[in-house]
Amino acid sequence: MTDRKLTGLDKILTQLDQGLRTAFSSAPLPERKSPADTIADTNLNDKDRAHTIGLMRVNHTGEVCAQALYQGQALTAKLPEVRDQMKHSAAEEIDHLAWCEERIKKLGGQTSLLNPIWYAMSFSLGAGAGLINDKLSLGFVAATEDQVSAHLSKHLSDLPKEDLKSRAIVEEMLVDERRHAQAARDAGGYEFPSPVKKLMTLASSAMTLSSYRL
Repeated sequence: MTDRKLTGLDKILTQLDQGLRTAFSSAPLPERKSPADTIADTNLNDKDRAHTIGLMRVNHTGEVCAQALYQGQALTAKLPEVRDQMKHSAAEEIDHLAWCEERIKKLGGQTSLLNPIWYAMSFSLGAGAGLINDKLSLGFVAATEDQVSAHLSKHLSDLPKEDLKSRAIVEEMLVDERRHAQAARDAGGYEFPSPVKKLMTLASSAMTLSSYRL
């Protein structure tokens, strides 16, 4: 029995279901083991623990946004190879989502209450970029991954030195994000001008500040 070809409505409902799961439910099981699994935990004082939870919550929200971005773009991408690339990158981002969530809970924290809002905004941006053309969509991926990489690099300097578990997660995420950005460029992604990148930085800062606290 052959699979029924998905209609436009089917695709929208599928994306809606994925969105609700991403924004409101626990992350799916990751395909790769967390880089923190083989590292012994250390006791953090209350201040360092709270700071680490805030930083990892920001990273988790960033991955929620990444899921939304890729899902929105996969829905509207014109070329099959672009859709496939979006889906592959989204699968790796699920690993990040699960790793961050697990670490946050291990430290006694919770993920951001604002995730549904950030998901909706990111999905809309991703779908909108895909509707215009694939080159713009891929360029948006590259620019977004550059923003994420910058945040992760800063977090590596901000995380407590003794928190080797969180640092291992962030280091592995950084490798993946840089690779996703380069893959988008190699696929023909548009290089955004500096003013656009600055606007994206401002939006990213709003997400960072709110997610750190909430």
